Amino acid sequence: MFAAAGHFLRLFKIARTLARHDALFPLDLLAVPKALATALKLLTVFNRRHVNAAIPPGERLAHALEELGPTFIKLGQALATRPDIAGDDVAEALTRLQDRLPPFPGAEARAIIAAELGQPVDALFSAFDDNAVAAASIAQVHKAVTTDGVQVAVKVLRPGVREAFGRDLSTFFWFARLMERRVPDTRRLRPVEVAQTFAETVALEMDLRYEAAAASELRENMEGEPGFRVPRVMWPTTSERVLTTEWIDGIPLGDRDALAAAGIDMNALAAVLVRVFLLQVMRDGFFHADLHQGNLFVDTQGNLVAVDFGIMGRLDRKSRRYLAEILRGFHTGNYRRIAEVHFEAGYVPRTKNINSFAQALRAIGEPIAGRRVRDISFGRLLAQLFQITATFEMRTQPQLLLLQKTMVMAEGLAMYMDPEINMWEVSPPVVQGWLADNMGPDAYIRETAEATLSLLRYLPLIADELEKRAAVLTAEGIVLHPETARLIGESQSRHLRSQGAALWVIAALLAVLIIILN
Repeated sequence: MFAAAGHFLRLFKIARTLARHDALFPLDLLAVPKALATALKLLTVFNRRHVNAAIPPGERLAHALEELGPTFIKLGQALATRPDIAGDDVAEALTRLQDRLPPFPGAEARAIIAAELGQPVDALFSAFDDNAVAAASIAQVHKAVTTDGVQVAVKVLRPGVREAFGRDLSTFFWFARLMERRVPDTRRLRPVEVAQTFAETVALEMDLRYEAAAASELRENMEGEPGFRVPRVMWPTTSERVLTTEWIDGIPLGDRDALAAAGIDMNALAAVLVRVFLLQVMRDGFFHADLHQGNLFVDTQGNLVAVDFGIMGRLDRKSRRYLAEILRGFHTGNYRRIAEVHFEAGYVPRTKNINSFAQALRAIGEPIAGRRVRDISFGRLLAQLFQITATFEMRTQPQLLLLQKTMVMAEGLAMYMDPEINMWEVSPPVVQGWLADNMGPDAYIRETAEATLSLLRYLPLIADELEKRAAVLTAEGIVLHPETARLIGESQSRHLRSQGAALWVIAALLAVLIIILN
């Protein structure tokens, strides 16, 4: 009871801040129980201040979340990836949420670094700027020079930020459980699972070693890709609350005048962005999911450089295959196949009518059938696809929603650099190459070979487990007649010999196939 009272008090304080910005509409969007929503609105009615009616609701909500602090800024960023919850307009407004906070003192940053790395800052760096070059909700960045003369960026976690997030997340979980119990219509959106995913994402962001690992993995994946690079992680001076990477001397992507003065080919840069993003998504299944102008620079060699790897997306091979088939289906007008893919993937319950679903897909695809390819957005197409989730009870796919949001951002950045860029002309070399490698006959043979060889590796373990179970059964008194046991043994021996020979033949053939296909 006392815990619930505390959560309700916290909810009231949140609602009061939302009311000051005339941003209480999420109570209606989330189908909050009427009694609770009415109570919160009545309690906060006197907290409303005059708000410019011309400011869209999404922007009002963004301002309120910025005022509420770090947890809510991160919550806004998460909601930006969930148009199924927030609505398209609100989700788009939240993508512009400003994740900036006043910096904390350099002395505190030094103390955290010394506690984390076991040495004073002066022993770790020959120079360290106490003035932060950037300050966000979770951490801030300082410029420094290592003892061997390398310029680096040192990211330091905010003091007390974990405790603040812990208090707010406790209230989020309470509210999510309340929603699932009291509002059946919200169960399709899985609010408790959303809260859990948000908590896990935040936990990863609170440990800067995970961000370092993400940067390292992306750098490895993108090694050798022309026109793009990822900063190197300095592992000796990286820990749970400190992340050190090489310093990027470059021009922010948002500074068009400086880029023009430097003679940067913006059209070529746009093509690089599209290509490397699609490579990350389709080839690697691991992509930078926070692509905005503040996280991209152009270095002195004209390379596009990405920073800030706190928000990353992953897609397994099956999801990438389904995604590729969906996009190809829209491109060819094969709506039946798109519907089949959704049923095969388990996105739509099998109790639904596949023909009706194909008809709904046609309603999305036909309006774009006669348009120029440059007028068709990958991201917008996926957004329209997700809009039909309620009708057919599609289970929410957070990884695809994150991809859709990031795809919209990537397309926006590409068009910012080159208004005439044609995404459907830049993408085929990447998408078609991936399709050829992963969806043709050779790919299926290769996957079958890999699966069979994997099974062969597990056969000794299976046999060992069966032997143990047989020993247990015998110990417990199930004893066969000696003659019966002898006959069974001879039969099993013959069967195992023939089966073993067959498996070795299959293994040899598959090994040959793999060598040929590679």
